[in-house]
Amino acid sequence: MRQHVLFCGCLSLVATSTALAADAKQSTALTIYSTARPGAIPPEVYKPNPSGRIVQPITLPGYAMVKQERSLALTPGRNTVRFTDVASEIEPTTVSFVSLTDPQATRVLEQNYEFDLVSTAKLMEKFLDREITLEQGLGDRVETFTGTLLSTSGGLVLKGSDGAVRVINGYSNVRFPELPSGLITKPTLVWGVLTEKGGEHQVRVTYETKAMTWWSDYNIVFEEGQDANSGVLDVAAWVSIVNQSGATYNDAKLKLIAGDVQRAPEPEMYRQVGAMAKRAMVAEAMDMGFEEKAFFEYHLYTLQRPTTLPDNSTKQLELFPAARDVPCEKVLVYYGLGTKYPIYGGPMTDRNFGVQSNPKVDIYLRFKNKKEIGLGMPLPSGRIRVSKLDPADQTLEFIGEDTIDHTAKDEEVLIKLGSAFDVVGERKQTDFAVDTSRKTMDESVEIKVRNHKEEKVKVIIKENLYRWATWTITKKTHEFEKIDARTIHFPVEIEKDGEVTVRYSVHYTW
Repeated sequence: MRQHVLFCGCLSLVATSTALAADAKQSTALTIYSTARPGAIPPEVYKPNPSGRIVQPITLPGYAMVKQERSLALTPGRNTVRFTDVASEIEPTTVSFVSLTDPQATRVLEQNYEFDLVSTAKLMEKFLDREITLEQGLGDRVETFTGTLLSTSGGLVLKGSDGAVRVINGYSNVRFPELPSGLITKPTLVWGVLTEKGGEHQVRVTYETKAMTWWSDYNIVFEEGQDANSGVLDVAAWVSIVNQSGATYNDAKLKLIAGDVQRAPEPEMYRQVGAMAKRAMVAEAMDMGFEEKAFFEYHLYTLQRPTTLPDNSTKQLELFPAARDVPCEKVLVYYGLGTKYPIYGGPMTDRNFGVQSNPKVDIYLRFKNKKEIGLGMPLPSGRIRVSKLDPADQTLEFIGEDTIDHTAKDEEVLIKLGSAFDVVGERKQTDFAVDTSRKTMDESVEIKVRNHKEEKVKVIIKENLYRWATWTITKKTHEFEKIDARTIHFPVEIEKDGEVTVRYSVHYTW
């Protein structure tokens, strides 16, 4: 049976001499920081399951700095300022209060954060051994009981004025004569403020709150070019913001910080997210979008219009207008080892180590983040989804996705889409010899890549010389590029329905 709690009488939460900050006009600014890995936000964070709950413990990977300005009346001398409508996930130790009207002669003597919020359980606890009134529905009538609340364990136990004790398990309403002292309806910051100047003060309150984060998503449409190894992209970028901080921010000035901001480590701890309100997935039309600038060693994205972030909501905003016809290169990479082996403390002399053959040829798209082709904005880390138009019915079909780290302007973006269907590879060891007394080792490798497509393709054959750091290529059938101390690339072209065989021998010394 649904239970209702009613309050009777007049409630006075603050004395008449207390300055109220909650009802005054206010302006809000938010700077949101994200610690989320690209693509790592589970849907349960921003989309409730059918029960309306998140069932596993989740800590939202981010935080925000909230800056609010309000006007309030102060009297000369000491004032008690109650600042309501703050986030329930506030970090109380980060709060600061300053009078913009008279900062020199106004100071905070003490600060409190009150979070003992009213609830049915708290009210019952406060009214033990006190009189309450219950209403119980009995068929088509309602019976009222008034008595002293003795216990709430296993039902409500009431002692009436006649001395009789009743145990009531089902009730529709509970009436309390007042709101007990110490319970509040909203999280509240309370300051003891001393000022020499009376009248209206414009004050600024700044604090950090948990349970807010943002991430970027990139939607790309790929169109093939004149050959199988080129094409163009349409690149669109969106920002998703999740607010579970326990407060709504109306018409807020929004900033997003992209970069790896150092934070003091916290103990590993998770919280259970309870019943969740409805979430709104909002996609706004862009009249005034984000403006980007360098900020210290990070990048700051400032939305050029106010926006509202309701509590328990997800909002999507366009990061920048879509860039059209961005030239790109399609790159096929064959890595026959399949697994990148770690660097060991000594030479790897086991001939059977690393001889497994991986047949898959990976597909990548590569482009430059340059202003000349419609990009050039530092790209925050995020997930990239790529689609391609099917000309048969003019619909976009998904062809792969990847994640990128923070990418500065003029840097290269490389997106892995998957594995090619019609291009396959084969790698095998053809010879191996080791001489531990002379500290030498020789290995020969043969790699075959077959192209079953109806057009010529370019493939990069990637090899890791993982057995030891000191090596020399003694024989080779194709030219190679040294990428780093233990990686070489053989770029090859393969005709349609053709095959290329690359052989090389490597001599290790230690």
